[in-house]
Amino acid sequence: MYERLALIACLLCLIGCGDAPERTGIPTNETRPSAGGQPRVALIMKSLANEFFSTMAAGAEAHQAKNREQYQLVVNGIKDERDISRQVALVDEMVASGVDAIVIAPADSKALIPALRKAQQKGVVIVNIDNRLDATVLKQENITVPFVGPDNKTGARSVGDYLATKLDRGSSVLVLEGIRTSFNGQQRREGFKDAMDEAGILIADSQSAEWEMSKANTIASSMLSEHPDATGILAANDSMALGAIAAVKSAGRTDDILIVGFDNISAVQEAIKEGKILATADQHGGSLAVFGIEAALQMLADSDSIPQDVETPVDLITAETLQR
Repeated sequence: MYERLALIACLLCLIGCGDAPERTGIPTNETRPSAGGQPRVALIMKSLANEFFSTMAAGAEAHQAKNREQYQLVVNGIKDERDISRQVALVDEMVASGVDAIVIAPADSKALIPALRKAQQKGVVIVNIDNRLDATVLKQENITVPFVGPDNKTGARSVGDYLATKLDRGSSVLVLEGIRTSFNGQQRREGFKDAMDEAGILIADSQSAEWEMSKANTIASSMLSEHPDATGILAANDSMALGAIAAVKSAGRTDDILIVGFDNISAVQEAIKEGKILATADQHGGSLAVFGIEAALQMLADSDSIPQDVETPVDLITAETLQR
């Protein structure tokens, strides 16, 4: 696993110059001017309240700190993952502030594309991470944006396959989806479905909890009440898996409902060790933004290069793998 990460990093890595990172959390447009010709890279993420994205931000900041002579970094995040209009505004603000590149984990696969087209037309390099932008809309807008990230469908399929080994054929499960307009949410839903179909397990109900823990708790509680025969919950991210834990506990079904997630945040690692969650998928959040930043720096260094997608690792995490 680590060898694969190192290989991808080496393929993307280049040498340049930089300064200390600027982390804004919920951002403003108060950004520093470019100094000494150093490229300024803006990382625009979804909610920093989600541990996955705070880990992503920390990984990016650590990378910049080790490459102070290479580039400057501006880190941005929105209040929650449904605040699409704020993320669109962030793109405009970063362009106005004079950044050279934007590395973005879009909250919506379609809504961000017009703003990114305008940014690209002004000479800003764009790299898409985490949640793939919609290919049809990209074509309509006549732009090309490389995607650097994992195969979400494959990752979800591996989690679903593992859950299926613990359930009986003919049993039923529930699915907590992410935001339905997000490509990664769609792909994880499809991966879960493929695994259940292959195993002969029925998806009794599938609803969107929009990546949110509290909403997942409420929806999972309702689904458990409506489908008392369900024996598993597949959550499209770990925040929703944590919400499912609370719902299962409230229903008094901790011993007979198996839960899986996606992201491998620290709280879920502990839940797996404690037997509260069966498995999750690790898409290496601490490295994902770094891969995107290095791709952006490579594009800035070689403006004639053709942007290429880069598939990054995604690994199944279980109690057994955590013991290794």
